[in-house]
Amino acid sequence: MSDLLNALSQAASGMQAQAARLRHVSENMANVDTPGYHRKLIRFREIADGSGVEPGPVRLDRSALNRIYAPGHPLADETGHYDGSNVDLVVEVADAREAQRSYEANLKLFDQARRMTQSLFDLLRK
Repeated sequence: MSDLLNALSQAASGMQAQAARLRHVSENMANVDTPGYHRKLIRFREIADGSGVEPGPVRLDRSALNRIYAPGHPLADETGHYDGSNVDLVVEVADAREAQRSYEANLKLFDQARRMTQSLFDLLRK
């Protein structure tokens, strides 16, 4: 029984972690055209007692910002360039799909463990 409850806890923590990841990927995608925006990165870490994962601190991707040539832009320097963002939409879409699939896998695991727990309770009641 405790194994089923542990599975429920781990699946729930996985869903929460992937939801946080999706939130940051969405913010990155929304800011693809924001000058000076650095992509947000999130890593997961195992909970100390082994009961699941949790999102770690958000870090900023410190890779170089795209230099954009637009002489008429208000942020352009004397060469006509300004710093764009370092968000790559292809990477963000791939990250979003991976997070969504991981969330769905955890949801299926959670649902299966819930059904097994319910079946066990039904057997104990008889």
